[in-house]
Amino acid sequence: MKKCTLEDLLGKRIRDSYDSQYRYICGLLNKGEIKPVKSSPGNGKKPALYTMYWLIEEKPDYSEWKEELLYRTDPQIDVDYYINHLDAYDRDRDYVRRLSDFLQKDSNKLSVPVSGNERSFEIWGEEKYLTGGFGRRILKRCGIEEETLNIYNTAEPFAYFALHRKTPQKLLIVENKDPFFGMRRFLLEGNKCLLGAEIGTLIYGAGKRVNSCFREFGISAEPYMKSKGNELLYFGDLDYEGIMIYETLAEAFSSEGQISPFIPAYLAMLDKGDLALTLPYTKEHQNRNNKGLFFSFFDETTLCRMKNILESGRYIPQEILNASDYLEG
Repeated sequence: MKKCTLEDLLGKRIRDSYDSQYRYICGLLNKGEIKPVKSSPGNGKKPALYTMYWLIEEKPDYSEWKEELLYRTDPQIDVDYYINHLDAYDRDRDYVRRLSDFLQKDSNKLSVPVSGNERSFEIWGEEKYLTGGFGRRILKRCGIEEETLNIYNTAEPFAYFALHRKTPQKLLIVENKDPFFGMRRFLLEGNKCLLGAEIGTLIYGAGKRVNSCFREFGISAEPYMKSKGNELLYFGDLDYEGIMIYETLAEAFSSEGQISPFIPAYLAMLDKGDLALTLPYTKEHQNRNNKGLFFSFFDETTLCRMKNILESGRYIPQEILNASDYLEG
């Protein structure tokens, strides 16, 4: 309802006789088009009228929408929600009709899996309608599961350097950018081994983003990367955060295979750390609740060396190693 004044209701009739004005307002009241705001004062005349009124909006007729839902909508769409919320259907109708038309005329396209944005454009003409949330709301109200649309999620593409694509091979995920480029340059110079290990492919992990990059590894990786017999290795900072990144990645990837720490690199970090005048302090507020998976790959002596550094509030960054160290091993 909308509130308006007596003067607004009268409009051009403001110059009519008061008797005519009174009859006009009473007529609107009798037709149910207005209601008085009883808290408003009277106009001081006889018979009195209130000075404020509510305009009663006419209820829309949704009978045509109800018939459309029941008899002209694809049967895969559950119409119950909209039958009981016709005002919502009035707002969503354009998108519901596009979905219904697609299911009726182009459902054969669902046999081919495509990305969420591609399917969104195919159905609604808006590539981000589905992933933006509004499309998901429409699907929920229509009782359609996302799986019905045969879509897949697209992960952030990961940067990598392939020295060769022969299999089986070792693929090394490197947490930080500088070590990734340093190792890449080292291999491009004709070296086949890093710290005694023959590495076929370097993958840039980009810190915590490595988990989102690898979420859809089965879809985004080159076929040779998924070859049986390959060995996936990880190399990151020797601090709580680096260990957590590794363990989160290894756990998420466990259904695809095992990711192991690149042990030669961590041993080289420890040896060089012993010679350093000082090691940097661990950043504040790092999550120290690792699950022990990372440490399980190392012998007791190495484990003690690592924990002594970490428990002293220090850490060893990947950048402690450079090209002069890669030949060793």
